[in-house]
Amino acid sequence: MDTSFKGAAVRLHDIDITRIGAEIGVGEDELHAFMDVEAAGSGFDAAGRPKMLFEPHVFYRLLGKGAKRDAAVKAGLAYPKWGAKPYPKDSYPRLVKAMAIDETIALMSASWGSTQILAENHRDAGYTSPQAMVSAFMASEANHLEATVRLLVAWKIDDDLRAHRWPVIARTWNGPGYKQNRYDAKMAEAFAKWQKIRDTPFSPAAQVAAIPAAAPADQPADATAVVVDKDTITRVQQQLKDLGYTEVGGVDGKIGTMTATAIRAFRADNSLPAGDGIDDDMLLALQKAKPRAIAPERANAAPEVVRDKVPEVKANWLSKIGGYIVGIPAAAGALLKGALDNIPAAKDYIDPLTSIASDVPGWVWLAGIAGIAGALVLVSRHGEAKGVEAFQSGARR
Repeated sequence: MDTSFKGAAVRLHDIDITRIGAEIGVGEDELHAFMDVEAAGSGFDAAGRPKMLFEPHVFYRLLGKGAKRDAAVKAGLAYPKWGAKPYPKDSYPRLVKAMAIDETIALMSASWGSTQILAENHRDAGYTSPQAMVSAFMASEANHLEATVRLLVAWKIDDDLRAHRWPVIARTWNGPGYKQNRYDAKMAEAFAKWQKIRDTPFSPAAQVAAIPAAAPADQPADATAVVVDKDTITRVQQQLKDLGYTEVGGVDGKIGTMTATAIRAFRADNSLPAGDGIDDDMLLALQKAKPRAIAPERANAAPEVVRDKVPEVKANWLSKIGGYIVGIPAAAGALLKGALDNIPAAKDYIDPLTSIASDVPGWVWLAGIAGIAGALVLVSRHGEAKGVEAFQSGARR
């Protein structure tokens, strides 16, 4: 991941608060009250990076026992209890060092953005990985607030926010010590203040009408795609895989045929302009997308249907048929020849032919062929069954 942690850093607009609150039926005053208490002012620092606090005690816990934690402790990057040492003014140098030990766990051990969301909670915040969450937070403060709202829903306190149950919200967000800092009282006071201030006019219908029309379907999306680096492609590949777009293939940071196929499928499923490019709209859609659903006709697809769609399933089926064709006659021949070898009258005719190949009786050769063919049938049947199962479940597209 880019360790400069610098993105577009778009600031939050008043309309964003109203728009995002409307997604869960929360008013602008309620969100303002929550943010006044829980948000650290701007979501970005003076360098244009998301505000971030690296938590060594969380890093210690998430690493668990082993060589990585031992290395982190030795470097002063991890310790068992909160408050053991003072925090530095800038946590980013410490974070970068921790990432060298384990990038994912290091990112998960930091609190990010305007409401300081611990990236350990990235899934509740709506992201498939901490890397995806941090990348989104680098882009805009609106993404910080979107993630906050998703956490309120995931932690089942959005109803409490609507009902102004400030102690419940403060306890859930800050822990049992919330009363010491009067978080609940501060939220109530902030809400009273914002109720006296005129709300920002907002109409969901007007917002939809203001969105520019999508590019024509025959215009490839990659015509306007942003220039993406290997890290971005790798992240997109992993997100597509996590969402069920298994046709993406390997996560290698390259847009090959398989990745392009997955991108086209994702764009089609999410009403984005056609194409196989990665642009800002796709990156945003990936953050909000739900796992890909398996169509009923796919989940119940018959083996013969799958054979027409998946080459390796058809190959396994053909191998199985070939095994039957070779194996059954060979097995029958082995039985017949074994019996004939013991008939004195026929033995005089069979022995010269057998000696041509070797001293091994002919029925043994045939039995061996039958055994090999039988093994081929078993392996092919297993491969065919697994291929059908993978297609029906979506593991193979």
